[in-house]
Amino acid sequence: MKKVLLIAYGIKHTGQREIIGFRLAGSESASEWESFLWDLYRRGLKGDKLKQITVDGSKGLLVATLSVYPHVPRQRCWVHKLSNIARRLPAKYRAECLAGARKIYLATNYRKAYAQFRSWAREWQGLVPKAVECLEEDLEELLTFLKEEPGLHSKVRTTNAIERLFRELRKRIRPMCSFANKESCERIVYALFKKYNNHWEERPLWKTKEFTQNS
Repeated sequence: MKKVLLIAYGIKHTGQREIIGFRLAGSESASEWESFLWDLYRRGLKGDKLKQITVDGSKGLLVATLSVYPHVPRQRCWVHKLSNIARRLPAKYRAECLAGARKIYLATNYRKAYAQFRSWAREWQGLVPKAVECLEEDLEELLTFLKEEPGLHSKVRTTNAIERLFRELRKRIRPMCSFANKESCERIVYALFKKYNNHWEERPLWKTKEFTQNS
């Protein structure tokens, strides 16, 4: 029986990155996500100091975050959004239109990002209205990350950190084909995530060269 893996990854105020929870689930439904998030809540992630939640656009996750953390700002993942936009673009416009859209999130503040969006929308509205609508409908949540320090922008505007974990996990489990039971799968997942947490513990984000250069 196939399962999906729900993951919560966070960055602490100290700059330390951490995988704070995972769960094997039957689907990415709102009920599965809510159960997972409420478990995090009971473990101590109350949300009173949570500055933003970056989500990939999954409908179940969107519903669940509103239920468990209704007052925490949400950041829509730009990678997933651009992928959705690309599906609404004819091949002849795709590269140029997406290049213009990327300039929006590269802006240094909200005012400049919004101005860049208006410019992009005027250019493409007549040619690909559905693509423009796709971005515009989530624009506010796409720009939440601009409230953070510039050095953090590239870290919190996408769910890329989790996607990289998934790629690494697939490499590990693909040769195994299948697991005898749920517990054996969880042991492999836990071991990999523990490895990453141990590595990150010695490399807080605030002190990395990358963060300094982007600040």
